[in-house]
Amino acid sequence: MKKFDVIIIGAGPAGVITGITTKKQNPNKSILILREEEKGLVPCGIPYIFHNLNSVDENITGPKAFIDLGGEVITDSVIDVNIKDKIVKIQSGESFSFEKLVFATGSRAVVASFIPGHDLENVFYIKKSYNYINNLFNKLKDKKNIVVVGGGFIGAEMAEQLAMNTDKNISLIEGEEFCFSKAFSNTLSEIATAKLKKSNIDVHTSTLVEEVLGENGLVDRVRFKNNKEIKADAIIFAVGYKPNVEVATKAGLQTNTAGAIIVDNYGCTLEENIYAVGDCSQTLGFLTGRNDYIMLASTATAEARLLGYNLFGIKIKKTFNGTIGVFSTKINKLVMAAAGLNEKSAIPANIDFITTQFSAFDRHPSLIKDASPLTAKLYVSPLDGSILGGELWGGESVGELINVISLAIQKEVTIYELISFQIGTHPLLTSAPTMPVIVKAAEMAISKIQSLRK
Repeated sequence: MKKFDVIIIGAGPAGVITGITTKKQNPNKSILILREEEKGLVPCGIPYIFHNLNSVDENITGPKAFIDLGGEVITDSVIDVNIKDKIVKIQSGESFSFEKLVFATGSRAVVASFIPGHDLENVFYIKKSYNYINNLFNKLKDKKNIVVVGGGFIGAEMAEQLAMNTDKNISLIEGEEFCFSKAFSNTLSEIATAKLKKSNIDVHTSTLVEEVLGENGLVDRVRFKNNKEIKADAIIFAVGYKPNVEVATKAGLQTNTAGAIIVDNYGCTLEENIYAVGDCSQTLGFLTGRNDYIMLASTATAEARLLGYNLFGIKIKKTFNGTIGVFSTKINKLVMAAAGLNEKSAIPANIDFITTQFSAFDRHPSLIKDASPLTAKLYVSPLDGSILGGELWGGESVGELINVISLAIQKEVTIYELISFQIGTHPLLTSAPTMPVIVKAAEMAISKIQSLRK
């Protein structure tokens, strides 16, 4: 039986980055990654396979950088982990021993087993599997009436991409009043939903699916709670993901109320030399300290880098106390992003906040050819002025500006510090130096807090 210093189960973003970082820091350590499929996909890029990329193979990722560093990769499913004896067994019957084991098993799409007819033919999910998505890509080519259930990021982006194929009729079903409701405030969710409705998509909000109907085992329509029915040659459920922890729990690892493996600030489980990272592992809200459901590749890779540096002794102190949650998307040419708290997360946690909002153009002067309106909304503590959250919407610059807000949250920057934020500007690249939207929103927050104290 071959022994490795480290075995990593999973070759998604968390697994690969853990492997790369650990190998760079410990070049003499033997590290094995076990993966289920030969080819991997960029998870957030999956919707764009269906129009912008128009190919599954244009969205492939893999562990090449890890292999180039001397790491080993085997493609096979893990069927058993013996924590006491430190042995991993794979489907082929082969076993390996380890000094340290990392679960980076990611998440699986939630199956809509609570809806009658969910198991009819041509009912699909957005699985993070090359083989599954390749089959879905080919199956949808001749489907005309496609219903997407779930108006979160993956569902909405999938609907938008499919709707760009002019030979298809796309419907999007969302149970909440607006799409993107779990990540965005009502203000931004409403804007995003309006954009979707202008994207050749038949959007049904505040609508729940009652039943999937069909003939001879083949789906042909969907029935809503209000008894309305619409035609469907294919249905795609995008109703969330859950931690993929079956192998871990079978091995005896403990999970939290969200079903994720319990870990400390450095990815250590309750078992010595056993770790978990990414979607399968526990995350806590940065301010609430409560279990949350953040499943993002960006979060997973941040955790993975930290684990990789510290797997053989703490070298880098963790400098954030919880998951911020940074989201972004682009719908019908509008870029939207959010970081940290908003009304939906702050109010249930009894967190005091004020909001301010400022709009300008992302180029100066605004008559420059590719200038776009840009809006910043900040969520601020009225007690000390610390930034609790933020939203941005407008042009391409939103995708990076939200990361400025995320860093401000992580480093506990206040609005009083933000107004002296030293920025670089250029007419072709940024807002005017007199009107940087984040800084102006911070100024407005100061005025608001001052008025509250009078």
